Amino acid sequence: MKRIQIINGPNLNLLGVREPEIYGSQSFEDFFEELQKENQDFELHYFQSNHEGSLIDKLHEVGFSFDGIVLNAGALTHYSYALADAIKAIATPVIEVHISDIFAREDFRKISITGENCLEIISGKGLPGYQLAIDRFRNID
Repeated sequence: MKRIQIINGPNLNLLGVREPEIYGSQSFEDFFEELQKENQDFELHYFQSNHEGSLIDKLHEVGFSFDGIVLNAGALTHYSYALADAIKAIATPVIEVHISDIFAREDFRKISITGENCLEIISGKGLPGYQLAIDRFRNID
């Protein structure tokens, strides 16, 4: 059974209450339960932190033993060379996910420093973007 780690960064603990017009009204915890039910062929794990170092530590922890990582680094996407280096340093492939379309937002959000070291970027698909990433890992041997 493939093991997939979902990692969410800063402010994503506020999903469901933070700017629902952009991010929706569902908490990630509720959505994660749905993901688990829909993907019983995977062992899904979830981690969220508002701290860059904790995200790096989690990448290092799972980056040599899991089959895939789905990362939404939040605003750190746009300027964290430390996260980008951590992604580059690990063996596990990473798919970057963004709920909103970062390429249609403010200029600074159109740049993904972390995405340069990811397998791909899924942006603007809402919470279903996480499922798209899981499906992508389903097709990777």
